[in-house]
Amino acid sequence: MTPPAKASAHLLMATGTTALAGSLALILGNIIGGIVVPGHDWVADTVSDLAAGPYEIIQDFALYGYAAALMACAIGAAHHHTDGTRWNIGILCLALLAAIVVVIGARNEYGDSDRDGIVIHSYLVYALGFLFAVLFVVMARGMALIGNGYAKVTRLCAVLWILGAPVFFILPTEYDGAYERGLGVITLLWVTTFASMMISVARRIG
Repeated sequence: MTPPAKASAHLLMATGTTALAGSLALILGNIIGGIVVPGHDWVADTVSDLAAGPYEIIQDFALYGYAAALMACAIGAAHHHTDGTRWNIGILCLALLAAIVVVIGARNEYGDSDRDGIVIHSYLVYALGFLFAVLFVVMARGMALIGNGYAKVTRLCAVLWILGAPVFFILPTEYDGAYERGLGVITLLWVTTFASMMISVARRIG
């Protein structure tokens, strides 16, 4: 039988590695999609535009990979609980974010003007904006108990996101693609930081 500490380390290592791999999938999906999709404008066209048309499988791969990264963070956070209610709220935010990303990928309501059934893409984007803001705020204290550096990154993400995310909705379409990618970098910074933290804890207790 595997000792509890060893089993815990294995789980945290697995979730941290999965989160990093899922983040890499998002990066590669956007780079490859931007190259392959004809006429794609990195500045004007949003990530959603990449998921429209015959090349949608590339962006779907990226989104599902990122959903796996978010869920892996939720599992890791639930297993290595460092805070009280705030940490629980963060776990819930991560799980909901993973589910929303999956729905966004599955619904295909993107730049192809798909209007079949009830169109919910905009509402899902609003939910993402809100949940990421809450996530960054509530997880900082618990992450500080593991390392101040992790908390500093989380607080930086919170400030950048809360100030920057609302601007996306009022930007001219000529620039919203580049701005959306900048917001995506903020979420990637947090996920990779949290994944690195889980891997660090796994090595310490293993």
